[in-house]
Formats: sequence, C-alpha cells, structure tokens
Amino acid sequence: MSYTSSYYHVVFRTYRSEQTIPVEHERELYAYMFGIARNLRCTTLRIGGMPDHVHLFVSLPPTLSIASFVQRVKTDSSKWLKANPNFPRFQGWAREYAGISKSSCEKDTIVNYIMRQKEHHKRFSFEEEYRALLEENGIVIDERYFLRND
Repeated sequence: MSYTSSYYHVVFRTYRSEQTIPVEHERELYAYMFGIARNLRCTTLRIGGMPDHVHLFVSLPPTLSIASFVQRVKTDSSKWLKANPNFPRFQGWAREYAGISKSSCEKDTIVNYIMRQKEHHKRFSFEEEYRALLEENGIVIDERYFLRND
C-alpha cells in the first residue's frame, strides 16, 4: 500500500480576463468542474471564484499530474461552457494557471479563502491577488508572460 497526500490550490482565469462567468450561474460551472474532478478520482475540497477566474482546491490521486488535471478541467469545462446558453459570452480559458501544492494542515485556510472570494475582490483585483499568491509561494514571475492576453 502506498500513502500519498497531494493537495493543490489551482487558479486560472478566463480568456483575456473577461467577465464571462455570470454570478447567477457560477454554481452550475462549479458543479460541472466537481464532476470532472470526481471522474478523475480527485477529492474536491472547494471551488469558487469570480466572473473572470476560478479557484479549485483539490487532492489528486498519485497517478494524476497537476498539468493533466488542469488540462482536463479546462478542456472539458470550456466545451461545456461554450455549449451552455447560460454562459453566452464565454470564449475560453487563458493558457496559464497556478497550481500550488499545499499541506493538509492548510486545508481550512484555503477553503475559507476560496469561500470569501466575493468579499476579497471588493478590495483587490485579480491581478493583485494572483501576483500575491505566486509571490507568497516563492514562484518567480516572468513579467514578459504574466497575464498575457494571447
């Protein structure tokens, strides 16, 4: 028996950071993403976000890389969003994402952070939040590519 623990705080934004996830329909998207994660045998601890980005806090099985997980969630949800009349302005997801490993003792902090997204973004823009998240986790930002719109 192998024992593993792989928690990730994943963040990605809509194409060009456009506000294409209507608040009144965001739960539909989160439920769909939850289903994608479940089908990949992941445990989802929380999903939330804003009209221009999404946060997922998940535990991945040892057979699934973070890159494969994000690719599946973005690809499958993009197809669903484009076919769903409740998301008429959605064009796609931006290329980049943040996938930050977390320990099990940080679970409550990350879940609460994602739950308070609406409150948090009354004070901070997505760019400010994303930059701080990367820097706090020791990720060096290459300004040539940071939040590029292509």
